[in-house]
Amino acid sequence: MTENSESANGAVAGFQLEDDRFDQTSLALHWLTVLLIVVQFSSIWAHEAVGHHSVRGAMLLSLHISAGVLTWFVVIARLVWRGYFAYLPPFPPSMPKFQQAIAKANEYGLYLLLLMQPVTGLARVLLRGQAFDLFFARVPPLLAPNPAMRGVFAQAHQIGAEALLVLIGLHVGAALFHRLVLRDGVLQRMLPRMRSRTKLTPRLLKIRAE
Repeated sequence: MTENSESANGAVAGFQLEDDRFDQTSLALHWLTVLLIVVQFSSIWAHEAVGHHSVRGAMLLSLHISAGVLTWFVVIARLVWRGYFAYLPPFPPSMPKFQQAIAKANEYGLYLLLLMQPVTGLARVLLRGQAFDLFFARVPPLLAPNPAMRGVFAQAHQIGAEALLVLIGLHVGAALFHRLVLRDGVLQRMLPRMRSRTKLTPRLLKIRAE
């Protein structure tokens, strides 16, 4: 009886641990955002390396623009899902309020930059007054060339990219600190659920405990 009770308590703990993670849709949108950010930074760095006028450079720039536009839509979807449907697990009770406030500020800052970067980047492209590739389509010139305004948006896009790298670095560093030092389960909230060998519902756990 004691052995069964201890086993059930362990299973309950495992069930609660899984329940302390974000829902599957939030996880999918989060990691899709991460993938798109990697694509954007790697494509623009590669573009700078190969040159602006080569065929490969044009393909990389098209990939960068397309990934940026797709990121904008994914972030909008994340915000809508988060606001109306998502399960948001609470912070661990051991996490001080000021750390929770910093984590929220970092998260909102990331959302803001991920929404602004595609806007400034696309404005920079449009103000060249030239056709460009977006996804699998060729977009004709939509605006007259405006070098002055293009320079403003180019600078804003560069500053935003640098700020985004800083916030991402802080975000990743904090996640690793919680995982490796504090070990409080914060990082696990955003990791995909691992299938356990046995899945027990609360009703089955109650029966086993009895």
